[in-house]
Amino acid sequence: MSSRATGAVTFASAGPGDPGLLTRRALEALAQAEHVIYDASTPEDLLASVFSAAPEEVPARATEGSPPDIAQAVITAARGGSRVVRVIHGDALSIPGILSEVESVARAGVSFEVLPGVSHIDGVASYAGTPLGAVRTLVDASDVSTLDFKAIAGAIGSVAITVDALDLAAIQAGLLDAGLPETAPLSITGEATTEIQFTAQSTLRGVTDAAVGLVGRLVITIGQAVEQRKQLGWWESRALYGWKVLVPRTKEQAGAMSARLRVWGAIPCEVPTIAVEPPRTPAQMERAVKGLVDGRYAWTVFTSANSVKAIWEKFAEHGLDARHFGGVRIACIGEATAAAVRAIGIEPELLPSGEQSSAGLLEDFPPFDRVLDPIDRVLLPRADIATETLAAGLVERGWEIDDVTAYRTVRASPPAAEIRDAIKSGGFDAVLFTSSSTVRNLVGIAGKPHARTVIACIGPKTAETAQEVGLRVDVQPETADVESLVEAMAQYAVELRKKMAAAPIKPRRGAKIQGPTAGRLGIRS
Repeated sequence: MSSRATGAVTFASAGPGDPGLLTRRALEALAQAEHVIYDASTPEDLLASVFSAAPEEVPARATEGSPPDIAQAVITAARGGSRVVRVIHGDALSIPGILSEVESVARAGVSFEVLPGVSHIDGVASYAGTPLGAVRTLVDASDVSTLDFKAIAGAIGSVAITVDALDLAAIQAGLLDAGLPETAPLSITGEATTEIQFTAQSTLRGVTDAAVGLVGRLVITIGQAVEQRKQLGWWESRALYGWKVLVPRTKEQAGAMSARLRVWGAIPCEVPTIAVEPPRTPAQMERAVKGLVDGRYAWTVFTSANSVKAIWEKFAEHGLDARHFGGVRIACIGEATAAAVRAIGIEPELLPSGEQSSAGLLEDFPPFDRVLDPIDRVLLPRADIATETLAAGLVERGWEIDDVTAYRTVRASPPAAEIRDAIKSGGFDAVLFTSSSTVRNLVGIAGKPHARTVIACIGPKTAETAQEVGLRVDVQPETADVESLVEAMAQYAVELRKKMAAAPIKPRRGAKIQGPTAGRLGIRS
């Protein structure tokens, strides 16, 4: 706790839901926070970003009670000497209740600042593709009884109304009574800017039916902006929007793939199928590190980011750094492995020019030349379950090989029961496999994915293994790397959507479209 007599308050507007809308200034305030008070309505993904920016174990609480109660909690924490960050779900000064909190803090004589953010209405305008234009009427319907419905119905230009889902029928009735035609076109958006945002176009008469299943704070847009959504609605039009995608990778490796999937609109679910552990005995790795320092090797070939990490950790144990790779040429399989090498300050000399695999590297790897190569030995640090293709190919080219177990891959623990059920019942739209071991281990710990789940494999070996266990391979990129795999998946989704549009599914009367079919069609389940 700070020793200051009085702290300060930052009202940090976090936006409507997308963590990417947190401003740099808000992140800086959170990094210095000594107490965090946040809206109970803040989406989980946004909260995760808030707490990852704040110091560990910072005292935090969700808002409870009325604005005066919340303001008092903020004031008390600040008067105790803390830097308080009040996280707002939306834009602070666009919400009447938050404005009253700010006024209470000001009257109490506590130092404060208000950081702007994206409001729910502006978030919907941009993410749903309903631009409100210069002439617009913004309505906060937090208290429906105070609204002037005649003024709203007669407004010129676009109208945007923020309303709780529970008050939607009252808004509809009020606008109809005020003379707005029941055929007036409008759109309604829930979960603004999040990965499950949903926008429906309707009329005033059908607005309550269009909003079935939506909860929390909604935005109704009325006017010409509604028609522009067909052209400008980019967020929900992304290739993988609404797809639930299983990412069977270790927690450390899943991040880049999940981030790429989110760019295309997918909802990734990370399920580790492999756990990485040190070798059973360290002797091989100790000799390998000594050999690197002593100049025993002409080349080191890294087959994965895990092998880079294993060598680097051994270097750290002995107080070594990148300079001790001096004179050793580095070859890598795949851009992810090369990126891990570059992260430790070394530029790889060789990557496959074609297929990103052991076979691809062997096509480009130089044969040993007794005249040009003073050293004939290659260090090959890799997993205990690695295939012999690379080692055998290097030997054929005249090199001596030190094939070292840098790490062991073991099967991870089974995922939660609900995840296993979703895998087997078709609850995931797609699964992305990045190695043969991820295929075998997923099937081993959770069972085979349902027949309607799209199977994407990073390369030919992985695809072969998937087929061996009885899976149909739908997607395989030309280049075996994570970015290409995700982009190939996105292109597959685009083609699938075109086919479905040409032959639309007609559910029986009263049936609900859900699960993978719903995701691929962009239909809310």
